[in-house]
Amino acid sequence: MANISPDLSSRRDTIANYVIMHGDISVEELADTCGVSVMTIYRDISVLEKAGIVHREHGRIRATASGLHEATAQYRMAQGVEEKKQMGKAAAALIPASASVIIDDSTSAIWAIRQLEQTSGLSVVTNSLLVAQELRERPKNSLFFLGGEYQSWAEATLGPHTISALEKVDADLCLISASGIRGDQLFHPYADVAAVKAKMMQAAAKTILLLDHSKFARRALHRFGSISEVDTVVVDADAPAQKVAQLRENGAKVVVAER
Repeated sequence: MANISPDLSSRRDTIANYVIMHGDISVEELADTCGVSVMTIYRDISVLEKAGIVHREHGRIRATASGLHEATAQYRMAQGVEEKKQMGKAAAALIPASASVIIDDSTSAIWAIRQLEQTSGLSVVTNSLLVAQELRERPKNSLFFLGGEYQSWAEATLGPHTISALEKVDADLCLISASGIRGDQLFHPYADVAAVKAKMMQAAAKTILLLDHSKFARRALHRFGSISEVDTVVVDADAPAQKVAQLRENGAKVVVAER
């Protein structure tokens, strides 16, 4: 692999993705790949460890964000920004001004909300503190924040109280993401998150699923839905053509976002 830019943010993004894809890699190989010193890599790894992405053991770096783990919301907000902007713009175009929308704790949905900054009359139901913060100073829209146990890593409420609150909701749309997809099945590493996502889909007339291209290569443990339950899938411009074709074969309407 050719050396990559030493830019701090992009380097840490690349390190995270490289380790997740390879599963186990030496510090020296990462330093060579990034074209920086071993000490610089150790500093980057320290940040990624705190974010729950990787862990270090005997000079080897292993992925933590895998089928059993998810990264923190703040870390995910800084990853794949351009792809999320693409998808956010495409998803926002599917949301009418007067719609009631359930939004999960996925960071991809934040970019759709930002695209709707000038829209009025929205009623948003969410368990995400980040989504709520985006909407708190928009008086022309309504915000309903779901109760439950606050989980700081996700910056969201989860658990039975969140699910109970969703049982009283009947929304027009659900805007949601998945950590991984296998065949036509949607997955997340954590059971409590998967349960909330499943209930959100049930509480809306239609579901819009946001999937950036990295999700097609990732596995996760807990199933929460299937493509047959989704009305529209929004993918970024780098989504593999074969995977997009498979989504359509499984009956999904797919919107490929423009760069």
